[in-house]
Order: sequence, then structure tokens, then C-alpha cells
Amino acid sequence: MKKVLREILSTSLYLLGVLCAVYLVIHFVGQRTQVQGHSMEPKLSTEDNLIVDKITYRFRDPERFDIIVFPFQDEKDTFYIKRIIGLPGETVQIDEEGNIMIDGEILEESYGKEVIINPGRAYEPVELGEDEYFVMGDNRNNSMDSREASVGNIKRKNIIGRAWLRIWPLDKFGLIKHR
Repeated sequence: MKKVLREILSTSLYLLGVLCAVYLVIHFVGQRTQVQGHSMEPKLSTEDNLIVDKITYRFRDPERFDIIVFPFQDEKDTFYIKRIIGLPGETVQIDEEGNIMIDGEILEESYGKEVIINPGRAYEPVELGEDEYFVMGDNRNNSMDSREASVGNIKRKNIIGRAWLRIWPLDKFGLIKHR
């Protein structure tokens, strides 16, 4: 009888340890997310499954062109994935020709090749606070991003992490290049 109880206790402790490890990994290391929509095409497509790196930003600040995941403030359990365009303290504006201006200079980038039709609230200069980021989808004319008041500037504390690894579909498996 003692041997059976010892075995049950040993197995229970093992399972508890596994559950604790899974909890720690999901909350502090990485989590899986699935892309819904076309706002990040061609880099990321709808139904791509990603692992989000939650550790990197504990040691360094997010950088321009990082692809980040953050919660959408108006819908519970809805997360957005976008590219950082503007950094804290900068002023972002989109001019009449569809150019993204950072502190009055045209942003040199290799993403979002299409001409921006709707600058949204970035028609006027958007000044970012010391902990705020301006984000946009790569598919600029089909993205709900910081140009929309409902998304707005993203606070540093709301960034869950950065897209790190595409795990599905298998033919696209690999690390996600941000630059």
C-alpha cells in the first residue's frame, strides 16, 4: 500500500512540475498565436501559426521594423500583429503622396511598397510619448493599425512580444526576419 501511495505522490508531483513549467513558458518565454487577416502580407499570411518571443523585450527595447503582438483594446482575447514604424519621442506623419515621415524625414523602408491611400489620423503629425510606438501592417491599404483611433499608439507595457518563429504552414517554417 505504501508503495502505491508513494507512486501516486511521485506521479502527481511530476505532473505538477510539468504543469508549472508549461505555465512559466507560456507566460514568460513564448506563446503560440495565429495570424488572422491580410494586414501583414506578404510577410505573414492569414492562418500562419507563430511563436511569439516574450523574453527579448525584457532585456532591450523594441526597435523600428520589429513585428510585434499586442492586445486590441476594444475586443477581449483579440491580438494584433503589426510592424513598428515610429519609436518613442518621434513624430509620425503621412503626407499627401503617401510617404511616411518620421520627424519630418521620409522613412526609408522595404515594407509596404504600395502607396498609402488613407493616412488616417497620421494626416496630422502624431507625437509619440516616451513609452509609445506607432505600428502599421505591411499591407498598408488593408490594415487596421495606429492610423486608426481605435488602435492608436501602442504603449510599451502592452507589447506582448515579437514574432519569432513561423511553425505553420510547414513549407514556410522558420525564423521570422524583421529587417
